[in-house]
Amino acid sequence: MQSFSFTTTKTIVFETGAATLLAEHCLAAGVGRVLLITDAGILKAGLLNGVLPGFDRPDLRLGVFDRVEGDPGSATVEAAAHAACALGAEMIVGFGGGSAMDVAKVVAVLAHPDCRQSLGELYGVNRVCGPRLPLLQVPTTAGTGSEVTPIAIVTTGETTKAGIVSPRLQPDIALLDPELTLGLPPSVTAATGIDAMVHAIEAYTSAYKKNPLSDMLAREALRLLAGNIRTATHQGADLTARGNMLLGALYAGQAFANAPVAAVHALAYPLGGHFHIPHGLSNALVLPQVLRFNAPVAAAWYAELAPLIMAEENPSGTPEQVTEQLICWLENLIAALGLPSRLRDCGVTQESLPRLAADAMQQQRLLANNPRAITEADAMAVYRAAF
Repeated sequence: MQSFSFTTTKTIVFETGAATLLAEHCLAAGVGRVLLITDAGILKAGLLNGVLPGFDRPDLRLGVFDRVEGDPGSATVEAAAHAACALGAEMIVGFGGGSAMDVAKVVAVLAHPDCRQSLGELYGVNRVCGPRLPLLQVPTTAGTGSEVTPIAIVTTGETTKAGIVSPRLQPDIALLDPELTLGLPPSVTAATGIDAMVHAIEAYTSAYKKNPLSDMLAREALRLLAGNIRTATHQGADLTARGNMLLGALYAGQAFANAPVAAVHALAYPLGGHFHIPHGLSNALVLPQVLRFNAPVAAAWYAELAPLIMAEENPSGTPEQVTEQLICWLENLIAALGLPSRLRDCGVTQESLPRLAADAMQQQRLLANNPRAITEADAMAVYRAAF
């Protein structure tokens, strides 16, 4: 019998219109001062219009930090932490995509009155020593699953990112409202949806912590995501498809929080760092070729997932043949969603490939989870095949 441990966010609320009850959840947590961390696009899109009136009461004070950018840097994290301390925040709310939620996680640590660590001391695995403020997450994209993961990614230099991984970053409450995702543009819907699918695929093949619960969640995530991503992308007002995507991303997040992601993410990060390609799209660009690289050792697992992903088709043959059918299906899906499929289509130059491969090798935290060992030469071959 396999031994494993599994953790996730304590309270998960999935309900259309749930975001309008955010203030009530804060009050139920027994706090009076709340900092909401988001980005300017959320405000511009009016996603807080139904949220802010709930805080118009004498026993609640809300501050809004809206300066989170894509791939947030350390200066943004520290500025948000300063805003939380200035407010005397007793609870942190992340409201947005993965960037806002990741910043919220780190701020919940740094803004705690008893914090004695700097941001630089948090990078790595299990480096967070002290307590944190209560943390509530409200995702507005169906992709990162950050609302149920103990991981935050911060841009640390001009082209580099670092992860903070600690059980202390696991949020207390995840508030999922499908209505918040209705306004997502097709390209964002597609890229974040592929990101969630990658989470589930990589969790299912994770080398060291794959377990029955993560497997179950990964399978259900892929059923929901693959079955709804086309509708959500091309018929964005379909609330059922939007809800299924949000739930699928949550399941995928729970899966990879316990059975970590691997080479797809490791090779995607340098694309974001050097060429500022959005994370979900970076994953989509390298996904097919990483799966082909892994196939000699992971084909049996990929073949188990194929019928769930290719629900309207009937993949057949050996595990290796079914795996290739799955990869072709995913390539066709990426094209059908209107996403670029080649690195060169996103401004990546052939001359940059060696640097990308070298940088990918710095992601040993992720590469250690890959089902097949990958060298710098292997990474270079994957980038060439994706170019």
